Amino acid sequence: MPDVSKLPRRFAPGWLLSIFVVIFLPLLIGLGLWQLDRADQKREIQATMDAARASVPVPLGELLEDRRPAWRAVRLQGTYDPEHVWLLDNRTRAGHAGVEVLQPFLDNATGQWVIVNRGWLAWPDRREALVIEAPSQPLQLDAEVMPVAGEAFTLGTATIREGWPKLITSIDAESMKDQAQIVGPVWTTRLRSGSPSAYVLDWPALPTTASKHIGYAVQWFALAAALLILFIWAGLRPELTEDEQIEHDRT
Repeated sequence: MPDVSKLPRRFAPGWLLSIFVVIFLPLLIGLGLWQLDRADQKREIQATMDAARASVPVPLGELLEDRRPAWRAVRLQGTYDPEHVWLLDNRTRAGHAGVEVLQPFLDNATGQWVIVNRGWLAWPDRREALVIEAPSQPLQLDAEVMPVAGEAFTLGTATIREGWPKLITSIDAESMKDQAQIVGPVWTTRLRSGSPSAYVLDWPALPTTASKHIGYAVQWFALAAALLILFIWAGLRPELTEDEQIEHDRT
């Protein structure tokens, strides 16, 4: 019997293996390219956020015509609506349970309602009612505009407790506007440091950074490379004569 390890080889992977590779190799490469695209999107979002945070807040009226106001710094002057407060649940800081407090705010100069996220408030014992201080006097607030549904951080409102304050698990400005009986468009903002009425404002970073997406892309490309190498290795077969093939099959 010939030593097959020393024989010349030909590439004949078989149709089952070929179909498997034809299906999954483009899929793995596509997933890697998708993660690279997501990384580019996160870089763009982070750059926009950094630029907005370094900018000087402008009056709300100057932003109303902006088609992409997300992350822009805005200055509000007006009063809170003391009747309506949302508590965004499942928010932790340093391992402590709590909520983020959201409240409608009427900007006097424009007559526009804005939902303001006032920050995080500890709520360790749900058996005790949470006391929310709602200032009644006019205030000047510096905030940043949050993305609307369809952009980054797309969320949907899920109410888990009726009545006010209303406990919710996610944010949807349109649903919240209806709940508070606000007429007209409404933006969601979150306070910047130094604003009165703020609670804890250590806002979390993006849930997934560009570097994480690049890491995921590398994993998908590595799987694609491994699949291609295995395909080539499994498809290489020794060149045998007809008699050698019969003898090889018998053994």
